[in-house]
Amino acid sequence: MTATRVLVLNSGSSSVKYQLLDMRDSARLAVGLVERIGEETSRLKHTPLTGGGAESREREEPIADHEAALKAVAEELAADGLGLDSPELAAIGHRVVHGGLRFSAPTVVTDEVLAEIERLVPVAPLHNPANITGIRTAQALRPDLPQVAVFDTAFHTTMPESAARYAIDVKTADEHRVRRYGFHGTSHAYVSRETAKLLGKAPEDVNVIVLHLGNGASASAVRGGRCVDTSMGLTPLEGLVMGTRSGDLDPAVIFHLARVGGMSVDEIDVLLNKKSGLIGLCGDNDMREIRRRVDEGDQEAALAFEIYIHRLKKYIGAYYAVLGRVDAVVFTAGVGENAAPVREAAVAGLEELGLAVDGALNSVRSDEARLISPEYARVAVAVVPTDEELEIANQTYALVGNPSAP
Repeated sequence: MTATRVLVLNSGSSSVKYQLLDMRDSARLAVGLVERIGEETSRLKHTPLTGGGAESREREEPIADHEAALKAVAEELAADGLGLDSPELAAIGHRVVHGGLRFSAPTVVTDEVLAEIERLVPVAPLHNPANITGIRTAQALRPDLPQVAVFDTAFHTTMPESAARYAIDVKTADEHRVRRYGFHGTSHAYVSRETAKLLGKAPEDVNVIVLHLGNGASASAVRGGRCVDTSMGLTPLEGLVMGTRSGDLDPAVIFHLARVGGMSVDEIDVLLNKKSGLIGLCGDNDMREIRRRVDEGDQEAALAFEIYIHRLKKYIGAYYAVLGRVDAVVFTAGVGENAAPVREAAVAGLEELGLAVDGALNSVRSDEARLISPEYARVAVAVVPTDEELEIANQTYALVGNPSAP
């Protein structure tokens, strides 16, 4: 029997998201989420997608750690005849946030690879430890199965040094691995490729500005299928205004808060990552709630929205200059796919750059990739739903799957 299934795992500090896919037709067989791992009451929501139904099952019980979480996931999959012991399972693909410069492609996990991911923990302290835990747990459950790491940073390793280097002392930067790495890479890779398909062109023939707008947000400039610049840097803090992160900031603000404000490094870290961005500006990080407040005349929410849009416009303009020629600006992720006012406002006033949004097309809600620009627009504006799990599965199966499989 040819193994054609891939289990995708996204392990967070207290959660595990998962999807099981059949790579013959990219069909999802099951999806689920385990959350509040290690708390008094944990929750597992599992949805089988075979047999013509999609009725979810939920469990609320103590789940002590990631090993217990994956064992619970395995039980749910087995109940649907999709167990981890199935000979149809080809590999397990893991989302790993930080791969540094070494990992520019999906990689089969070995002891050496795992050690390198651990060495990158100082530059991804919130993410890599949880990713490592997920890998080790999956290895224990299926030691015979290939475990594949797919890195958020990999797509951005094609950036030229002029974009990736910060203008600080080179020796210091190299010693401490300080440079722009970028994140959301699986999303930017998938969306830029799907945008080319939407335009009826090959990826190598298209220049695209991708705006991944969720609670975390990032922009990328993609020339001919290769990333040449991206907004996130050493960490996911740099760049666009986000739900709880500040994005771009004068570095001296940190010194000022320490010296004048008496804040510790840890306090500033929490401030910039968890108490800034939209929530810091207006107390909400849900764009739907912010827009509701704006429509009701709330000035605080209106200013937060204007700041958010202003930063978006700056990156669109900057990346237009970097690319020289732009074929499409594409919106993706939760806000990008669903918030029509964000898309309209981000493009408004950029007509001289060939950008425009058709109001009727922009207002349509759809799960499909689509153009929202008028026919006369020189540059296409698109909405392309992202699918990071499918991208991870595709990369995993391309690496370890049977090349003769249908």
